[in-house]
Amino acid sequence: MKEKSEDQIIRTEYSEVMQKSYIDYAMSVIISRALPDVRDGLKPVQRRTLYDMYELGIQYDKPFRKCARIVGDTMGKYHPHGDSSIYDALVVMAQDFKKGQPLVDGHGNFGSIEGDGAAAMRYTEARLQKITQEVYLKDLDKDVVDFVPNFDETEKEPSVLPVRVPNLLLNGADGIAVGMATSIPPHNLCEIVDAVKAYMKNNDITVKGLMKYIKGPDFPTGGIIMGRSGIRAAYGTGRGRIYVRARAEIVEKPNGRYQIVVTELPYQVNKARLIENIAELVKDKRIDGISNIDDHSDRNGMHIAIDIKREASPQLVLNHLYSLTQMQVTFGVIMLAIVDGQPKLLTLRDILQEYIKFQSEVVLRRTQFDLKKAQERAHILEGLMIALDFIDEVIAILRNSKSIPEGKVALMERFGLDDVQAQAIVQMRLGQLTGLERTKLEEELAALRLKIADFLDIIASEARRYGIIKDEAMEMKNRFSDERRTEIAAISGEMDVEDLIPEEDCVLTLTNFGYVKRQTLDTYRTQRRGGRGISGMSRREEDVASELFIANSHDFVLFFSDRGRVYRLKCYEIPEGSRTSRGMNITNLLPLEPEERITSMLRVTKSEEEDHFLTMVTKNAVIKRVALSAFRNVRKNGLIALDLAEDDELSWVRLTSGSDDLLVATRLGKVIRFHEADVREMGRQARGVRAIRLAEGCLLYTSPSPRDTR
Repeated sequence: MKEKSEDQIIRTEYSEVMQKSYIDYAMSVIISRALPDVRDGLKPVQRRTLYDMYELGIQYDKPFRKCARIVGDTMGKYHPHGDSSIYDALVVMAQDFKKGQPLVDGHGNFGSIEGDGAAAMRYTEARLQKITQEVYLKDLDKDVVDFVPNFDETEKEPSVLPVRVPNLLLNGADGIAVGMATSIPPHNLCEIVDAVKAYMKNNDITVKGLMKYIKGPDFPTGGIIMGRSGIRAAYGTGRGRIYVRARAEIVEKPNGRYQIVVTELPYQVNKARLIENIAELVKDKRIDGISNIDDHSDRNGMHIAIDIKREASPQLVLNHLYSLTQMQVTFGVIMLAIVDGQPKLLTLRDILQEYIKFQSEVVLRRTQFDLKKAQERAHILEGLMIALDFIDEVIAILRNSKSIPEGKVALMERFGLDDVQAQAIVQMRLGQLTGLERTKLEEELAALRLKIADFLDIIASEARRYGIIKDEAMEMKNRFSDERRTEIAAISGEMDVEDLIPEEDCVLTLTNFGYVKRQTLDTYRTQRRGGRGISGMSRREEDVASELFIANSHDFVLFFSDRGRVYRLKCYEIPEGSRTSRGMNITNLLPLEPEERITSMLRVTKSEEEDHFLTMVTKNAVIKRVALSAFRNVRKNGLIALDLAEDDELSWVRLTSGSDDLLVATRLGKVIRFHEADVREMGRQARGVRAIRLAEGCLLYTSPSPRDTR
């Protein structure tokens, strides 16, 4: 074998080859597999599956066909990427908890919201839904869209389906391509149609104007969208974060206990996994207050019953469920679709604009097709009318002709006809010679001429085409509309239950052993001077109440530990307890480390945050004064309030006004009094200064100043 000469070797940069190959692969995945087309809102596998079912005649009013047959036919003709991708797409299009308008009518096990997968394709059957046949595939035989060769050029397939509604919004889309992804939520058909009409009426309508018609996503599983800011961002920029919450209700049972009943879940949340997650959180004591969970869901709807313990606050438990489980999720909106063969991030206006542009083209091509058919028929009828006017002469010409072609030529020469008209005359039946048949032909020709004029007017007038789009959209709305399922709550997307919690004065109690509880102030009645009083809690003999004060249910409560960390809760987040109950251990509310204990509990009102201070003293007599505003944002896992020495502990914290006197005493009876201004203000993580010099082996004894009215 001869060695290749130098001029036969093509030298190129390896990086250039890799770059070109990667780009080709990426574009193939993006265009041909992962992303939907903005015109019909379908990915290629979905489009091909529906078209194959259309070709096979599996209509909504015909018997079901095995999914294995549909999948095999689709794979062999149009989509050679494996049967699993086709069947997965078929299953999703049949699931009413995934699609706002299911496109496939499934028969058999097609999965459930529980997370159960569909049965094997050999066991399931399917056919087209009525809406699919009449909205997605209608007029496909009228040259309304381009047909392209399939992968082996043995068949033709539509490049897009002539969908009469904005399916990209109606059913949404999700897909992961190379370097990009799309996630478009489903919407309500009625709202979409109203928005289409509004856009065609005013092309300059803003996103805000469109949101008067499209309120937001409408998930098939219902739920509650928290706030509109994420929706506005998604519609205005193509990207947004939408907070979706389960629909839950707190109900009181006959025995006086409370129960949380969940009837709707956020979109794409697995119910079985959610229940397992709640059970694990209860087991790990991350959520306290739940005694039992029962799933009573059936074909009539969802019903998850969560029983609440007698001493727990049902609203607090529900708040924790929203925070720690998928009862509240974030739906990330990325409205990415294929436009003119390229991926593009779209706004709500862009989607409607592209849909109307596409529909205008569909109406134009359909009208041109109908016009051509009408003109061809009218042309034939005109020839037949000529033949009827000279029927005797026509019969004589044909009788004297030796063959049909000869007769056709003679007719064409005598009456100025073309081949099509002459062929129709030759094939004319004798029955059409009667007077009644002649009248019918005349009426048909007159009607066709009116249609032709109307078709020409539609082709020439954009306003006429817009009117047809509106009428067809309204027809679809009237036939296939349904009510909105997802509620849009007019509150912040952040989890906030304060609006549901009444403002009332509460008594907060903390014991040395770390038991905390909240009680309404009216638990304790006013007594006279000689009254005996009543018990405030049950406790172990060696346990005592270390902190007790009155606070508003919406006040913040700061908890300081011996490790120098601070934690923050709202007063209403502390479980309510009965008068004689011990309360709940603070470890169930705060992420304390092993052996870490709470030494101080303080109430903080909004008015005190600006000009008050926190004064802290350790057991080794180190004192520190920090502005209260430094603790405005405390994380869930707490903040460092004081940098402690290895052998030191935080033992005492009080709220001061900036003009208070402080008393610091030791266990040996030594005491010092000074103005708090003598202790300079420090940063949050500073260690502090010496408050009093301790004798060897002596510890600090601390007590609030008489001036401290708390």
